[in-house]
Amino acid sequence: MIDHNSFSPRTALFHTLGCKLNFAETSTVARIFASRGIMRVQQGDVPDIVVVNTCSVTELADKKCRQLIRQFVRRYPEATVIVTGCYAQLKPEEVAAIPGVAIVAGNDRKADLAEFLDRWLETRSPQMAVIPAKEIDSFTPSCSRGDRTRWFLKVQDGCDYWCTYCTIPMARGRSRSASVESLVAQARQAAAEGAREIVLTGVNIGDFGHRTGETFEQLCHALAQVEGIERYRISSIEPNLLSDSLIDWIATEQGSRFMPHFHIPLQSGSDEVLHLMRRRYDTDTFRRKIEKIRATLPDAFIGVDLMVGCRGETPECFDECKRFVESLPVSRLHVFPYSERPGTRALGIDHIVSQEEKHRRARIMIGVSERMLADFAGRYVGTVRPVLLEHRRSDGSMSGFTDNYLRVSVEPRPELANTVVNVRLTGLDGEELRGEVVD
Repeated sequence: MIDHNSFSPRTALFHTLGCKLNFAETSTVARIFASRGIMRVQQGDVPDIVVVNTCSVTELADKKCRQLIRQFVRRYPEATVIVTGCYAQLKPEEVAAIPGVAIVAGNDRKADLAEFLDRWLETRSPQMAVIPAKEIDSFTPSCSRGDRTRWFLKVQDGCDYWCTYCTIPMARGRSRSASVESLVAQARQAAAEGAREIVLTGVNIGDFGHRTGETFEQLCHALAQVEGIERYRISSIEPNLLSDSLIDWIATEQGSRFMPHFHIPLQSGSDEVLHLMRRRYDTDTFRRKIEKIRATLPDAFIGVDLMVGCRGETPECFDECKRFVESLPVSRLHVFPYSERPGTRALGIDHIVSQEEKHRRARIMIGVSERMLADFAGRYVGTVRPVLLEHRRSDGSMSGFTDNYLRVSVEPRPELANTVVNVRLTGLDGEELRGEVVD
């Protein structure tokens, strides 16, 4: 047994669920812990601390979080288990009631986890630090390296949109962001530490700067001046907040460090359903934005979020959605079935879609997505594209992403890790291309 009176933790296991923003914030927590001498646990070792950064985008996500927390408690009974993230923010009492959980912290307290750990070690009393999301007003910076090569720069947090199906405003609070100046400074520091590619993350990044008078486009222009960063990617941006002028600028030499890669949430291809969702655009607006990207940046990868089976989506609405999506020149769909969320306005909408029908519709749209991706990726076989090679995987293989976000596997060249090289794309295996480095 561990003598807790003299116990000083040395290793931590970090597990993240959900979005890229969560992954960025977990990396920041890991760096804070490392500054105190608490390092990431090595494979096969037993951690002193387990940090679970949770998601709560669906009821299934909540269930996965509960199962995972219980698994960690059983597997590492002597470890201090810390739970944070959206599930902890929305249901703190439920999380705290799980036997073995020592610390529950809200989304705005992730940077303070080390202090909560100190209190736990001193008092051995459960720690809970969760305030209502409507009271969250601070912005916690995060610029951290991902598991392989890309860095993630948090530029914005929270959301003011209150779509009928969504709990994010309840989990993340109101929209807020850092300043352009502070984000440029973080990007410069990342470059000094070897960063070559940075992904801009947030909850609603197109809403950047609305409290300070700055804009997302101004941020992009400033980041493009940072020496050493060869690539930026925009993680996800609402169609009504993606300006035509930004698209035009990315196509110029001045904006060329921003990759031809967009991820744009549609959610439904039915105007009736979009209205029920309280989205801030219609299908005509969405189509014009996609066609603008395709006309300006013909090689751009365009990913689209799509929700199926939400309340109010009649069979006729789904058929309309399918026809609309199939008519768009996009590269891939991120399809997920609607999940009932307590406290959302969607619960007052008539016409409930059965679970079986939700999953049937999801399978149909996943099939559409697979055809779209095969068509988009296949057109580049035989061409040469710039690829940022990642470090070797655990199985010894090596891969990276093209500028337009196609994953390519190559023969291992460890000396080329974290460098952009030209790769001839020679074939397509499922969702991944094969390639040869062009020396």
